[in-house]
Amino acid sequence: MLSFDKLVKAKTLLGLHDKSTLSDIKSRYKTMMQQWHPDKHPDDPETAHAMSTQINEAYATLLEYCSNYEYNLEESFLKEQTLTPQEWWAKKFGGR
Repeated sequence: MLSFDKLVKAKTLLGLHDKSTLSDIKSRYKTMMQQWHPDKHPDDPETAHAMSTQINEAYATLLEYCSNYEYNLEESFLKEQTLTPQEWWAKKFGGR
């Protein structure tokens, strides 16, 4: 079971927003791994290796969380999420 602290630490390390998508997570991971790859830091390979290890662990944590997330696929929920602005307004306030 993933802990709240571990998830927050992973989100913070990768610099993600609260409403990040899986695509955002993957993109940020790739960018940070390119930035911290040990080959790019020949003057300080230990720090780069440690940072890339932390980035890999954070990414694995977030992927585990995403793979175990339960999506709401109830038809009523899906319909509500896919309303056009006009349909939403009519449902909330009536009218045509």
